[in-house]
Amino acid sequence: MRVIAVLGVGVLALAACSKKEDKSPAAEASASGGNASATAGPVAMPKRKPGLWSHTVSSSGSTQAMQICIDEDTDAKMSVWGQAVSKDMCSKNSFAAAPGGYAFESECDLGGDMGHVVSKGAVTGDFNSAYTVKTTSTTTGAAMAQANGTTEMTLTAKWEGACPAGMKGGDITLPGGMKINMEAMTAKK
Repeated sequence: MRVIAVLGVGVLALAACSKKEDKSPAAEASASGGNASATAGPVAMPKRKPGLWSHTVSSSGSTQAMQICIDEDTDAKMSVWGQAVSKDMCSKNSFAAAPGGYAFESECDLGGDMGHVVSKGAVTGDFNSAYTVKTTSTTTGAAMAQANGTTEMTLTAKWEGACPAGMKGGDITLPGGMKINMEAMTAKK
């Protein structure tokens, strides 16, 4: 159960934090460890190759595997940075280029009983074949006690090929064959 709780909070933290991308020179310099005068400007968001991606999420000694079908529309709405859930949940959402990928920080109030999540991490790899997201998140104020605390999460993603028949953009297949659609879930919020 803890794996599902951590996975849920982790996915929501990545998916929720999209109020505004803080691309100010000071924010980018802070995220990249440089100074404001060394910043080149806004960083273009990476786009994943459309198709079936295998995701493995490891956190607190547990691992959860899933497959997600990504198309251009889904990726635009729910990028690797997870920008679709809400435009009003995060007071901070910064990202910047870093060696081998990107660095990010976010601070999000997930609303209701979900709590407040502060995350910091990095994304490395290429978005055509494989990438890794490493995140440290601290959740406070969640009604589910086990969701509170600091969690380190690693997501590894590998492109598997075209989405199989019966899967559309946003469809996620969990172990045991359970299928959910992230776009449909976020549309209900």
